[in-house]
Amino acid sequence: MSQKENETPKATDEGQAEAIGALFTHCKNTLQQCFEGSAVEGQVGEHPIFGPLFLYTLEFSGQTYSCGFLIGEVARTMQNNPRPDLWLSSFFVDMIREGMSRPLPEQPKSEEESKAYVEQNVLPACARGIGEEFPDRSVHLEVSMHPEYGPILEAGFPEFKEGPNTAALPIALLFTLYLLNRDPSEPVIEALNRILSEQTAAKAH
Repeated sequence: MSQKENETPKATDEGQAEAIGALFTHCKNTLQQCFEGSAVEGQVGEHPIFGPLFLYTLEFSGQTYSCGFLIGEVARTMQNNPRPDLWLSSFFVDMIREGMSRPLPEQPKSEEESKAYVEQNVLPACARGIGEEFPDRSVHLEVSMHPEYGPILEAGFPEFKEGPNTAALPIALLFTLYLLNRDPSEPVIEALNRILSEQTAAKAH
């Protein structure tokens, strides 16, 4: 193996680290511009399953608000959303409207605590958010075990007998969003809305 081949993995790692750092700084600067005159601090973390994540804390009007983002969703938003600044700032705006400081939830210290968080916080938040989004529809919710992804939350519309009617998301993802001060119901609602769009399109044909 040549010297150049030996250096390729390291060069790739360095390039990736630079790209992550550049994206992190861009998001931090974006938040700083959205909340001009307020202090924005941040750090890059690493999730064992979902990879790099960005954590930001905003000091605004004497209150402190923290929120985190998975790098994959940030990259997709920057590429596909015409106003990524509005998307990024919206999470803080929602917390600011509540009027109280929102530090990140305390990290669970054991598997038992994690299970309790999921049962007492994550799943109820998902059920509540879905109920608010689809008040006139019956939505089926069930926790099951997937051989590859572990525990998953299945959500679906029993009214649809043909075509797609159920979405499944890893509870690990929903739990991670909760610990980042995010609404864990959001990706479930997004998946359910895709099902409705597909069902509507199928009926149109």
